[in-house]
Amino acid sequence: MNNLGSYTDISVELSGHVGLVEICRPPHNFFDHSLIQQIADSLDALDVDVECRAIVLAAQGRSFCAGAKFTSNDEGEARYAMTNPGPLYVEAVRLFRNKKPIVAAIHGAAVGGGLGLSLIADFRVACPEARFVANFTKLGFHPGFGLTHTLPALIGQSNAALMFYTSRRIKGEDALKMGLVDKLVSQDQVRKAALGLAQEISECSPLGLIATRATVRGDLAEQVKTATDRELAEQMRLRQTEDFAEGVKAVSERRAANFVSR
Repeated sequence: MNNLGSYTDISVELSGHVGLVEICRPPHNFFDHSLIQQIADSLDALDVDVECRAIVLAAQGRSFCAGAKFTSNDEGEARYAMTNPGPLYVEAVRLFRNKKPIVAAIHGAAVGGGLGLSLIADFRVACPEARFVANFTKLGFHPGFGLTHTLPALIGQSNAALMFYTSRRIKGEDALKMGLVDKLVSQDQVRKAALGLAQEISECSPLGLIATRATVRGDLAEQVKTATDRELAEQMRLRQTEDFAEGVKAVSERRAANFVSR
């Protein structure tokens, strides 16, 4: 097994023809521009490594990726840490431009942008304890990370709308039923199963894999770019509202929000 590159918040290894990109911000692996940029850089590096034919995206800690972190101002009020997701979405689109198949190992929560990150993968291996959450409307916000395109494309318009409109948590079993997850195993077997699937993929022709994946995915990256442009505009507009401030505060205080449509 070879360690590839030097990163602050991820580790990258290559074993045989399978690359492993691991997020190393336990316990919840909250993301920011730097983390997504590092993942994008690692995928670019693995794309040009002829020994790599498939990639597993995994994470340490309790969550796969619990989204963006909340912070507090001087008065102790909860605030959304990411003030402008624009530069992050530039990096997010890069993730959809990579050439080699990705299997995501989802052992815990994938929330908000963390859900979006899980959808860069071609396949998701998860467990009953996994939770998939598009909690944007509960925050008084708008979906991002390209989810308005990738989620309906994967699970259908109705299922995606249900997740967006209710902000409910989707358990592993339900995620499997709606096609959000491709394989469900016990929590301690998630990474092993993801690596097994990647290994199976890696036994195929590398040139054939890249060509076939490019045809299957088509102009996905451009569609995500169009989606993130619209998402960003709506997020920046809603960020100025009273409802967004109340939504963030309510979620941080674990209570129902009192929205006023302002």
